[in-house]
Amino acid sequence: MKLYKFVLGIFCLSFMAFTTIKNIELTSKYKCMVQLKNYEGEGAYVVASIVDKDNNYIKTLHILGDDEKWYPDIPTWWSFFETAKDTQVDAISGATIAGGERAIFTIQLDESYLTAGNKLRFETAVEHQDYFEKDLEILLESENLKNKFEGTGYIRYVRIIPN
Repeated sequence: MKLYKFVLGIFCLSFMAFTTIKNIELTSKYKCMVQLKNYEGEGAYVVASIVDKDNNYIKTLHILGDDEKWYPDIPTWWSFFETAKDTQVDAISGATIAGGERAIFTIQLDESYLTAGNKLRFETAVEHQDYFEKDLEILLESENLKNKFEGTGYIRYVRIIPN
């Protein structure tokens, strides 16, 4: 019996030693569908980011457009991205989408982002055409993350649902 309590105690201490508050961040996954308007020209680069209430970038969630030479065509985001510490985008990037097409991807949000007045921002740009810094902005609140939102530039709408 003493050996059992000893082993259980060691297990609990080991678990607590390797589990910190930082490791237990609550995150939720959401499916995001971006539908573009019909337009002439190359495929659109779309960047989904979290910005705070003062429009400072917090995190890049997804990039549609995997050719980094065109990232400077999204200048506001690019100024954040090129100076960010974590610039790994392989897992969060995909091909551009052309006018009238749609793309579906999953985003993962830390629950702490939902209560601080942060926004989910979609920026769009098309080669040799316009750039829309705030094609769509959605206030990050739980009730907003299961709706459809209209864009103002190349984005016709974005639909978000819990995954």
